[in-house]
Amino acid sequence: MFERYTEKARRVIFFARYEGSQFGSPTIETEHLLLGLLREDKALTNRFLRSFASVESIRKQIESHTTIREKVSTSIDLPLSNESKRVLAYAAEEAERLGHKHIGTEHLLLGLLREEKSFAAQLLKERGIKLTEVREELAKVPYVAAAPVRPESAGATGSFFKDLTQAAIDGQLEPVLNRDLELDCVIEVLSSRGKRNPILIGEHGVGKTAIVEGLAQRIANGTIPAFLAEKRILAIGPELLETSTREKQYSEELTKLIGSESKLDGVILFIDGLYGLTAPYSRIRTLASSSALNFALVNRDVQCICAATPGEYAETASAMPWLAEHLRTAYIRPLDEAATLAVLQARKGKLEKFHAVTYSPDALEFAAHSSGSYLPNSALPGKALELLDATGASVKLEQSAAPDEIMEVQKRLRFITHRLAASIENHEFEKARFYSDEERKERENLLALKERLQPDSPSSAVVGQQQVQETIARWAAYPYCP
Repeated sequence: MFERYTEKARRVIFFARYEGSQFGSPTIETEHLLLGLLREDKALTNRFLRSFASVESIRKQIESHTTIREKVSTSIDLPLSNESKRVLAYAAEEAERLGHKHIGTEHLLLGLLREEKSFAAQLLKERGIKLTEVREELAKVPYVAAAPVRPESAGATGSFFKDLTQAAIDGQLEPVLNRDLELDCVIEVLSSRGKRNPILIGEHGVGKTAIVEGLAQRIANGTIPAFLAEKRILAIGPELLETSTREKQYSEELTKLIGSESKLDGVILFIDGLYGLTAPYSRIRTLASSSALNFALVNRDVQCICAATPGEYAETASAMPWLAEHLRTAYIRPLDEAATLAVLQARKGKLEKFHAVTYSPDALEFAAHSSGSYLPNSALPGKALELLDATGASVKLEQSAAPDEIMEVQKRLRFITHRLAASIENHEFEKARFYSDEERKERENLLALKERLQPDSPSSAVVGQQQVQETIARWAAYPYCP
């Protein structure tokens, strides 16, 4: 019955059965499916609920609504209620509607919403989640879930498109400074009638991706011309273009997106690393990806922003001469020392939080001034940020490790989660319930330990000019590290 279900979708059914048994229910109800969905695919549910509090409130509302009976043994295979059966049937229909081969968590969400009189649909509607809006969102920005896979290959694939506009709305992007001229240029190209697809040309580290992120932030902030206000920027990273193990799936997903019936006038594709389209190791993938991109630009009138180094663009243009008919070049200049220093000051906060250190002003000034002599294959501000990042990592390594108590709990957690995954895969429900309870206890224990010992509290370690100089000295002695 579940052959077409993705691994995550199967786990939703498993946890729905577990939730039903814990409530003492004789059948798996729609609210149990919803709990399973909330537990298994937080990325999907948070995308529409957008609030951890909403997720928690749903569980509490279900608990208060349900008459809790004696727990049913998890060795008993609970049947689906008639409502839940219809939800799964609707999920299959929604997968067909979207042209998807497999039934994933996003289809289960649509199925729950279609069973309008169910308790689960009521809970979702109370939180402003509507069937038509979810359908439109999924059609416009596909939620790419992994297909059914064997345990050893689980997690090998993920989403092929990153929604930069949503990331900007969620505050996940770094601030972009001193790039108003480049951003205005990109907007001008996007608003043109012909050749309205900018390609950003610049050396590694010059800030090509930052400019696209700056455009996403302008869209999120509403400081953008009206014709771009409703756009979503979907990024295709170089790791997807250049990883041979994903090449077939990438081409399939790109072709699916471009060939879908949904309107694509609200989407701008950002292709970071054009060289991946013509990587020599896969002639078949090259043809598939090239054809898909050509079809997008010519037949579907999809707008793209591309990024490449001068060498990459020259090689790609030679392999795909038709690109020049659709792309307009925008050369990205390296920042000077003063502008680089402003970028370092704006971005040091996340580096400090990640490395648990504090960067002194002289460290920032020295990095902006001295990094130009190192990392010859990179440009400012990227090479200065890389220098600060490497120095922060070095200082962090010199600090004491996590307390032994925390390390021991983390070790037990890794063991328990591995056993839990194996139990679920083998349908050993009693074992899975036991390990799920143990996982919850250990996580509560870990949280209590962290609150008591505060291992992540801000460190007194300061990264100064001397530490940055030591990093440069290490790079000079071993030039293959950076």
